[in-house]
Amino acid sequence: MAEKKSEKKVQKSEVKKPEKKKSGGLGRGLNSLFEDNKVDIEIEKQNNDKDATGRIMININQIDPNRKQPRTHFDEEKLEELAESIKEHGIIEPLVVKKSGNRYQIIAGERRWRAARKANLKEIPVVIGEYTDREIMEVALIENIQREDLNPIEEAKAYKSLIDEHGLRQEEVAERVSKKRVTITNSLRLLKLDERVQNMLIDGRLTGGHARALLAVEDNERQFALAEKVAEEKLSVREVEKLIRDLENEKNGKKRKNVKDEKNLADYKEFEKKLIALTGSKVEVKVSGENKGKIIIPYNSVEEFERVYAIFTKGTNK
Repeated sequence: MAEKKSEKKVQKSEVKKPEKKKSGGLGRGLNSLFEDNKVDIEIEKQNNDKDATGRIMININQIDPNRKQPRTHFDEEKLEELAESIKEHGIIEPLVVKKSGNRYQIIAGERRWRAARKANLKEIPVVIGEYTDREIMEVALIENIQREDLNPIEEAKAYKSLIDEHGLRQEEVAERVSKKRVTITNSLRLLKLDERVQNMLIDGRLTGGHARALLAVEDNERQFALAEKVAEEKLSVREVEKLIRDLENEKNGKKRKNVKDEKNLADYKEFEKKLIALTGSKVEVKVSGENKGKIIIPYNSVEEFERVYAIFTKGTNK
C-alpha cells in the first residue's frame, strides 16, 4: 500500500523521521541490537519489493504480537487517534519482526500494528531480523522505555523477566537499558506490593512515589487500606510518608511527646535522684499519665524498712 505524502502534523510518539546515531543513551542500546544482528531484509514473492528505505510490505494477517511484550495495557482512545493518523499518513516507521515459520512475530511496534488493524490496513511496512528470546525482550523493553509507554509494574515485570528467565544480573539489565542500577532495584521492589495496590498503580490511581512509600507497610490488608485512603484523599507522597510514620509510632506505643511532656519526665527523674540520695535505697519513680504515677522503694529486711520509715516520719512524732 503506497503511503500518502502529506505535510500535515503527525503524531510525534509514533511517526518519526529517521534519526542519526546517538553517542549514548537508550538510542545506542536499541541501535546496537539492530546492528549486532545485521537485520536481514527479506523479499517474499507474495509481497511487494522493498521500497527506498529498505523495508518490505507484509500482509497484516501474517503478523502476530510478541508474547513477551512488556506492555500489556493499551489506551483505546489513543489507539483510535493513532489509527486516524495512519489512515491519513500511513506508517512511516516500519515494525521490526522475526520470521516464525510462515508467520512473523512483532519485536517492536505492536501499538502501530494494533492501530493499523483499526485503520483496516491490509499490508504494513516491516524489517525482518533474527533475534534470541533475550534480545526480543530487550528490544521491546527499550522501545517502550524510549516512548515512556510502560506503567511502573509493566516495567518492573520486564526487568524481572530479563533476570529470572535470561540470567542477567541487575547491573547487566541496567547497562542494557541505560539506567542506573538503583533504578532497576527500586523498580523491582514494586512487585512486592499487594496485587490490589499494584493494580491501582497500573490504573494510574497511585504514582510510583506513593507506591514506594507504601512498601514500608508489610501487612497487605493495611497496605491496601492505606492505598485506598491515598487515592480517595489525593494525598501527596510526603503526606503518605508522614501518615505511615505516625501509624507506626502509634502501633509501637511510641507516640511523640511534646516539649512539655519531655520537661516533666526530666523533672521526675531529678526527684528520683534526690529520693535515692535521701533514703540510700534504689527508689524508682514511674509516670503512668498526666500528674499520675507511683514511687517504689524496695527493702530487703525489717531493719531497712524501719530505716526508710524513720526518714519519712522524722519530726512527725509517729
